[in-house]
Amino acid sequence: MNPIDNYIAINRQSWNNRTDAHLKSEFYDLDSFLKGETSLNDIELALLGDVKEKTILHLQCHFGQDTISLSRLGASVTGVDLADKAILNARRIAADTNSNTQFICCDIYDLPNHLQLRFDIVYTSYGTIGWLPDLDKWAQIIAKYLKPGGKFVFVEFHPVVWMFDDSFEKVGYSYFNSGAILETESGTYADRSADITQEYVMWNHGLSEVMSSLINNGFEINTFEEFDYSPYNCFNNTIELAPKKYRIAHLGNKIPMVYALVATKKGV
Repeated sequence: MNPIDNYIAINRQSWNNRTDAHLKSEFYDLDSFLKGETSLNDIELALLGDVKEKTILHLQCHFGQDTISLSRLGASVTGVDLADKAILNARRIAADTNSNTQFICCDIYDLPNHLQLRFDIVYTSYGTIGWLPDLDKWAQIIAKYLKPGGKFVFVEFHPVVWMFDDSFEKVGYSYFNSGAILETESGTYADRSADITQEYVMWNHGLSEVMSSLINNGFEINTFEEFDYSPYNCFNNTIELAPKKYRIAHLGNKIPMVYALVATKKGV
């Protein structure tokens, strides 16, 4: 079988393989989270605004820290992720923190077979759409689960970042979606020394592809921003210019590293 045809199984195994290392990592700092620390960053908090008493669907939630953080702000939140090991731990962490956050384990394209509710906000962030081959189908899912006038809040690593090789020394990949990228890695972004190796399948998506998919599925884009830093130290050759603000040392502020948008579902 062509690995691309089996990308869901490959990527589920890839994320299941990473989960234990992520749970133990300083990157995710689970101990502080269990004591009440939020996992959300200033970028998304500014775009989300007051979420008290809002219903939120969090797509591709990993083991649920952002999902539970949104619940702590007073929202009623449902998280979705492909990896069963991650969702098992998300439910455990929710129980340990007395959170009523709900979790569903499935590929997001298959979500209509698992969930029928509509939400005030759909949220997804940081390293999500690269795992998806079809952004038009992605936008259809978002539209399906938003109430009319509902808000989609999206924060993602900038496609310029994914053009570079791992050391940010040369352009190694197309900015545009030129097909599936099949690779193998040792370690993981949250712990590069972790004794794990996994295969994965990804796709690059340029900004026009992202925005067109939303516009073509009934969204109005209200806010779009680009940032010259990452709030996560998840790349090679970084420097920390301020707390939770990282850049590639030799590139400084010359490249965008994150973008964010808010889009509203049109209709009544």
